Amino acid sequence: MRRLIKPTVYLLAATSVLVLLAAVWYFQLFTRLGLHWAAWQHAEARQQDSLWLPGYRVVQQARPIEGVADVSALTWDAERRILLAVTNKPAAVLELSRYGALLRQIPLTGISDPEAIEYLSPGRFIISDERSQTLVKVRIDASTQALDVRDAPRLALGIGLNGNKGFEGLAYDPARQKLFVAKERDPMRVYAVQGFPPPDSGVAQLSIREMTELNQALVVRDLSSLHFDSRTQHLLAVSDESRLVLEIDLDGTLLGSLSLLPGQHGLKRGVPQAEGMTMDEQGVLYLVSEPNLFYRFVPQGAED
Repeated sequence: MRRLIKPTVYLLAATSVLVLLAAVWYFQLFTRLGLHWAAWQHAEARQQDSLWLPGYRVVQQARPIEGVADVSALTWDAERRILLAVTNKPAAVLELSRYGALLRQIPLTGISDPEAIEYLSPGRFIISDERSQTLVKVRIDASTQALDVRDAPRLALGIGLNGNKGFEGLAYDPARQKLFVAKERDPMRVYAVQGFPPPDSGVAQLSIREMTELNQALVVRDLSSLHFDSRTQHLLAVSDESRLVLEIDLDGTLLGSLSLLPGQHGLKRGVPQAEGMTMDEQGVLYLVSEPNLFYRFVPQGAED
């Protein structure tokens, strides 16, 4: 009997170790511990010169956006003070309230796989076609009833084309007229694009470069959305697979993180598949998750 017990004990011990290692890998526990340590070590300084994501709390979570599915991307229209997202089944631009209510859908033609949308200035936006890695300049305002972008200004980048792992995120720095483009994975990269969209008059020189220092700071498995914060000059990046939002400066310093796991920042359940993220001028962070869930986070000390 004793001879049977030992192999069983060894098997249980080995199984427990494998389960522990799988949990460490799946939840990136060492990465998360490193982020928590860095946040604690530099808390006083970074609360002053960053958005301080560790202090954010969720005030609205997992609200279904009625009547839509497969929602992707999110951007803040600073002029009309609404949110815009895209969906590709069917292709459409969605307009949402600050609280996740669907205001209207705008049918979209001329793009086969819309995946990201970014506000540039009043009425001007960029939409990305993920599979073809094409950026398209569009105009959207309160009078827009439908979007046909077949003849719209566009830029085909075609960097490492590999099907459904293309351009997942866009962010825009209005002061420098610089567009940040995120490639989801294989390889995961952020690029800076200047000279597109072209100005309404004149010609701009096109420049595309890889953000090498910033890319080295991306301690996540994939990228699903970006946001550039003009106040701090920092970039936010969200990872669906890693369940994390990161704040990074343009020199590649990792400044803070927001976990999308259950129990973190007031989340009752984890965010299942984060696909879009943006902020408004008050620092309120909005996030959407497939299939159609809406979240709102507020900074430390802010009222709901």
